[in-house]
Amino acid sequence: MSAPKLLLVEDDTALAELLEYRFASEGYEVRTSADGDEALVMAAEDTPDLVLLDWMIEGTSGIEVCRRLRRDKATAHVPIIMLTAREAEDDRVRGLETGADDYVTKPFSPRELLARVSAVLRRVRPALAGETIETGDIKLDPVAHRVERRGRALQIGPTEYRLLKFFMEHPRRVFSRSQLLDAVWGTGSEIEERTVDVHIRRLRKAIALDNARDPIRTVRSAGYALEPV
Repeated sequence: MSAPKLLLVEDDTALAELLEYRFASEGYEVRTSADGDEALVMAAEDTPDLVLLDWMIEGTSGIEVCRRLRRDKATAHVPIIMLTAREAEDDRVRGLETGADDYVTKPFSPRELLARVSAVLRRVRPALAGETIETGDIKLDPVAHRVERRGRALQIGPTEYRLLKFFMEHPRRVFSRSQLLDAVWGTGSEIEERTVDVHIRRLRKAIALDNARDPIRTVRSAGYALEPV
């Protein structure tokens, strides 16, 4: 299984070198930048699995980098952990509202940060660790490519499987058709957006059980989301 790709954006050279060493020694593929603008380019060139983002960096600020990553459909769903010396509650709330998944206040121990990163990846993208994903009454084993609902094995086509897996990695989040195309079919796919609707219908049929609610929510003019039921 490929190593999780980590983008570290930190302008404290000593801290960046320490974190790069610690994460690399734990099996992560680490790229670093001290500049917000450069970090955005790096994320666009090779989408990371997680971003460690310092609030106060050179060039574009960390909070603005977070905002732009969330606006770009290619990186909109990449987990982001903010690193900052700011302790005020308003600052923490602002970071989370901008789109950060977690928030670590300096000074912190590298061991704690490793644990926080691991926790976020398990929660947001558990398949990176080959772990079973559970959302509501649906269970997906990414190693065996097996899907169960309420203990019953489901027969799901390959595209519907990838679609369900992506939804389960990001429960409750609403995705537009274009975002789903990029995530499931690949960036630059020439498939029409209405194809997504076809596969959503197929997925709904594949996971339907008697007396069970439909977990796929249609959000008018926005897209689709998977809700735990």
